[in-house]
Amino acid sequence: MSQRIIYILVILLSFSAKASFILLPMDETTQQNHLKAYGITYWCLDKNYKASWLLNYRGGSFLLPDAPEIRRECQIRGVSFEILSDSEETKILDDISSPSQNMETVILEKAPKIAVYTPKGKQPWDDAVTMVLTYAEIPFTPIYDEEVLSDQLLLYDWLHLHHEDFTGQYGKFFGAYRNAPWYIEQKKEAEILAAKLGYAKVSQEKGAVAKKIRNFVIGGGFMFAMCSATDSFDIALAADGVDICETMFDGDASDANYQSKMNYGSTFAFKDFILERRPEQYEFSDIDMTLKRRIPMEKDYFTLMEFSAKWDPIPSMLCQNHTQLVKGFMGQTTSFDPALIKSNVLVMGTCELNGEVRYLHGEKGKGMYTFYGGHDPEDFQHQVGDAPTVLDLHPNSPGYRLILNNVLFPAARKKKQKT
Repeated sequence: MSQRIIYILVILLSFSAKASFILLPMDETTQQNHLKAYGITYWCLDKNYKASWLLNYRGGSFLLPDAPEIRRECQIRGVSFEILSDSEETKILDDISSPSQNMETVILEKAPKIAVYTPKGKQPWDDAVTMVLTYAEIPFTPIYDEEVLSDQLLLYDWLHLHHEDFTGQYGKFFGAYRNAPWYIEQKKEAEILAAKLGYAKVSQEKGAVAKKIRNFVIGGGFMFAMCSATDSFDIALAADGVDICETMFDGDASDANYQSKMNYGSTFAFKDFILERRPEQYEFSDIDMTLKRRIPMEKDYFTLMEFSAKWDPIPSMLCQNHTQLVKGFMGQTTSFDPALIKSNVLVMGTCELNGEVRYLHGEKGKGMYTFYGGHDPEDFQHQVGDAPTVLDLHPNSPGYRLILNNVLFPAARKKKQKT
């Protein structure tokens, strides 16, 4: 009888020790490919597996159910993973839930539907988000003005804007590239598209697109913008109904004293900014710090803010990383002047040397937005015509991780923020 009891106990112990969970560690030393780990998590959600985001636990690790196809997918994509038993998973979750720990478990419910605002024919390396989504194997749908103006944003949870100009000034490339064939062709294509969509000017058509995107966010959508899509978007909203374009952009003069007609109440993040009037100047306004900063490349870093994972899970999700110090990188819009940021906007990343803001987040209506300064997190000073960044050389990039935090953020089960 005693031998039978021992036999049963051995069987029960073997069942309790059986692997039931997969942990994707996201700390600095263990994970060999941070970027593709996000893709694995998205893939699991897309296949209706349950997933949890362990905020501040080993760099913001992901907890997945154990299944042969998930293990196989991790092995194929080169993502490090650990097998956990029920008891090990319970201990981790108990540790995370302790009031003494700045950690939290966030349940990820569904794979968000992703749209990337990008013109047809654009090179993939023109957009860091397109590159990293492709590298992480996270599916997305390219959309542009026709889709936005026909209300197709309603089909998506998440929208990305990158190196875009919503003011109708063709990226302010006039000074350096007005005679370049690509600039002439892009200007012509934009004018043809605006006319096709029923607008007399590109600036009017882009302004209408900006307002549709604004409505998408107000209605509950999530918008992530980088580089010049950040400030040019807010400028377009502030300049609604005002002609801020000079003759070389739209064929007639700008409105007299247009600066005094800016409506800062319409913007998402910025206030009291002064527009750059000179058409040959590669700059939209004084929001951007690119021409004001004097930071050498070897000292160009910004620090991520630390938030309470239990009380402020939203910014905590957006700042998950294996380091708080992120290498800086430039763009047409590199960073934001803190004096021109509205008081209700949450600053999430700043450069200690000059106080500039690199990363911010806010709410608009029922939705949310994140602005991230710079063009390519692994290309310090990207130039027109530069070779694309090879992400196989940067699989653990902290700067690219911030983009992917934003991609997964809409998958989280909504929980009322406590502060």
